[in-house]
This record gives sequence, structure tokens and C-alpha cells, in this order.
Amino acid sequence: MKTGKAKIDPKTSSLLIKAVKAQMETGAGEMVINRSNILKKRRTLRKAVTAPTEIVHFKTLEEHFQAIKDCQKCPLGKTRTKFVYGVGNPNADILFIGEAPGRDEDLQGEPFVGRAGQLLDKILAAIKFDRKEIYIANILKCRPPNNRDPQPDEMAMCTPYLLEQIRLIKPKIICALGRIAAQALLQTTTPIGKLRGQWHQYQGIPFIVTYHPAALLRFPSYKKDVWDDVRMLRAKYDEMIKQD
Repeated sequence: MKTGKAKIDPKTSSLLIKAVKAQMETGAGEMVINRSNILKKRRTLRKAVTAPTEIVHFKTLEEHFQAIKDCQKCPLGKTRTKFVYGVGNPNADILFIGEAPGRDEDLQGEPFVGRAGQLLDKILAAIKFDRKEIYIANILKCRPPNNRDPQPDEMAMCTPYLLEQIRLIKPKIICALGRIAAQALLQTTTPIGKLRGQWHQYQGIPFIVTYHPAALLRFPSYKKDVWDDVRMLRAKYDEMIKQD
């Protein structure tokens, strides 16, 4: 069935995208958006995390990695340098989830190794965590061209891989780094500024949201919010350990 598409010139389109991204990053202000567009976006997010796929479970993360590392389900498989599965303790209590690999990650095959990754390491150290203790993964396992945002169809193909990682790791806490990971997993269009600073639940797992380290590099004013979020995470973890 063919559907009509409104024509928007490239300059206007670029301005709209930048405006939406800025509003969603900060959660500040209001935007008047057509209700049908909101419902469409919600359906898109839901599709990304509930896409029908053959359910195959694995015994270990390594076994899972070996089975999917040559994935070609979407065009990103043809443009990537390396498949970026994840890194860290396979039995980690805390799982950090970002959106997608960047240039450095694509070259090295490991998430969060560029400037954003170096900042994440400092954030972890500030709350007495080491990268080797936790696990880090992304919604997408392959780098989108020019570091653009992941597309809904790409997330639909890749999210089942992340869900299997979550099942195998069995984390006590999940921390979403950035708007895309948070909205995709919580199936919401709520701006990140309104999602952070509080606890959510994801499949029965305590789930917290904070700004992506890359956003913190661009907007240093987010530093206090990120610090508040990760201190909440540390306090929650300490409380859970005491109860165990």
C-alpha cells in the first residue's frame, strides 16, 4: 500500500531535527506535535524492542557472540569495521547500555573506548566502580554511518541481541546512557530530562537513566545531573548488597 509523504526541503528538515534533538536532550520547554505523530513514534519504539524474531537462547555470552558476530540482518553489517558486542564482567551486577558504537569503537570492537568512554571510566571511578566489574553494551552492535542516530528498523533487528545479553548477565541494575537507549527500552517518548533522576523498572530490574557521556562532553552543564544519577545508582546498589 502506498502512502503519501510531505515534502520538506533539506534545510528545514535539518533545523527540525536539531530542534527536536535539543528539546529531547534537555527535557526543557514544550513542543506542539500532532497526536498522530506521537502515536506513530510510540509504535516505532515498541516495534524496536518487541520485533518478532526466532527465539534462540545461549549458555554463555561468548557462545552468543560467536553466533551473531557475522550478522548481516541490516545494511550496517556491510559498512562496519568490527562487530561491537559488549565488554566487562559476564556476571556483572550492573549493566550500562548506550546507543551505538562510534568511530573508535568500530575500529577496536569494544564499546565506549573513545572520549566518551574515557569520561565514563572517570564517572565509574568516582562511584568506586571499575570497568572490569560492570558490563557495557549498546542497543546497536554496528556503527551507523557518520555516527547518526540508530534507525527504528536497525534497532528492531539488533535489540533481540541485547535482550539475550540481559538474560545471560542477569544484572541487578541497568543504567541507560542517553536518550535513545532509555526511550527504546522503556518504550516511551518522554524526554530524557524527565526520565533521569528517578527509578524505573525494566523486566523487573531496577532501571535508571542518565545523560550519555558524549552529551556531557558537549554540554558540561549536565555534570551535576549525571553526578546525582550515578550517586543514586551507587546508593541503590549498596542497599541491595546489604540485603543480600
